[in-house]
Amino acid sequence: MERKDFETWLDNISVTFLSLTDLQKNETLDHLISLSGAVQLRHLSNNLETLLKRDFLKLLPLELSFYLLKWLDPQTLLTCCLVSKQWNKVISACTEVWQTACKNLGWQIDDSVQDALHWKKVYLKAILRMKQLEDHEAFETSSLIGHSARVYALYYKDGLLCTVFSVDYSDELDILVSGSADFAVKVWALSAGTCLNTLTGHTEWVTKVVLQQCKVKSLLHSPGDYILLSADKYEIKIWPIGREINCKCLKTLSVSEDRSICLQPRLHFDGKYIVCSSALGLYQWDFASYDILRVIKTPEVANLALLGFGDVFALLFDNHYLYIMDLRTESLISRWPLPEYRKSKRGSSFLAGEASWLNGLDGHNDTGLVFATSMPDHSIHLVLWKEHG
Repeated sequence: MERKDFETWLDNISVTFLSLTDLQKNETLDHLISLSGAVQLRHLSNNLETLLKRDFLKLLPLELSFYLLKWLDPQTLLTCCLVSKQWNKVISACTEVWQTACKNLGWQIDDSVQDALHWKKVYLKAILRMKQLEDHEAFETSSLIGHSARVYALYYKDGLLCTVFSVDYSDELDILVSGSADFAVKVWALSAGTCLNTLTGHTEWVTKVVLQQCKVKSLLHSPGDYILLSADKYEIKIWPIGREINCKCLKTLSVSEDRSICLQPRLHFDGKYIVCSSALGLYQWDFASYDILRVIKTPEVANLALLGFGDVFALLFDNHYLYIMDLRTESLISRWPLPEYRKSKRGSSFLAGEASWLNGLDGHNDTGLVFATSMPDHSIHLVLWKEHG
C-alpha cells in the first residue's frame, strides 16, 4: 500500500475506532494482537510501558498535586525532585510540605514567609544540622584564659560572659539581685550600687536567682509584674519585685518533703513556666496556678542537671557530657563530651549561653555560646555551635 493510501486508511479506521465502545475497542485490540507476528509483538512489548506512563503531577491541578505530596516524607520528596524539572518545580513550590518538615525537626516557623523555595532551603539546612546533632558533631570547644584564681560562678547575658556569683538584673527597674551563702537574697540599686533590701527565709545557700517579667495572670500576680525566683538546696521561693523596696514571699515550691531529695543549682523561668532539676527528674510548674505540669524522668543517665529549657529542646549535663533532649519525645538526641570541670554542687560554675534555639532552631540562632564552665587551671571552657557545613 502506498504511503498516501495508508495514511488515508489509517485516518478512516482511527475515526471508526474512536466511535466504538470501550468493549468494542478492547475486542478490536485483541483481534489485531492475534493477527500480529513476532515483529509487531516485540514492538508492542518495547513501547507499552512508555505508553502506560502518565505524569500525574503535570496532569493534575496544582492544589491536588500539593495534597498528594503531603503524604510523602521529605527524603522521598527530595528524591522525586530529581525525576524532572517539572516535578522539581511543583515539589519545591509546596510551602506547607516544607514548613511541616521543618516543624517536625524542631525548627521555628515564621508563617509570614510564604516563599516555598525559602522553606525548602531551610529544610535542607535543618536536616544537616540535625544530622550533626545526632552524630555528636554540632559543637566545638574553646577556652578563655586570664584568671589567676578559682572562678566560682559564671553569668551570661546578651552575648557577654561574666565571672561573678549568682545574680540577675533589670535595666528597666535599675535593680540587681544576688544570692549568697548566708541564705539571703539581696536587692541592689544597679546604678548606685547600694543595697535596697535583704530577703530572708532560705535555710541553705541561695544557689540561683532569676529576675523575669510575669507573662500570665493569677491571684498573686499579673502579666508585666517583675518576679524574682530564688532557689536553695530544697526550695524555690517566689518574690514580687517592683520599684517598691519591701516585698514578701508569694510562694515556696519544692519537689518533695523528704529532705534527702535535693534540687540541682539550676533554675529556668520564662514568665510562664518554672523548671528545675532534681534527683527525681525535671519538674515543670505552671506559673499561673503553681501546679506541677510535668515530671520528666531520665533513667538512662543518672544525675542530669538542667542548663536550659524551651518549647522544643532542653539542655542538660552530667559529669561527663552535655546533652540535648527533644522535649516532644523526652529522648536525648545529642551529646558532647565535657572536660573535668570544677564540681561545684552549690555554686553556678557552669551555665548555658544563647537560649533562643531551645524554642526551636531557625537556621540563624544556632550560633555562639552553648555552654561554659570553670576549669581547675582557672580558665573558662567554652562549648560553641559549629558553623553550618
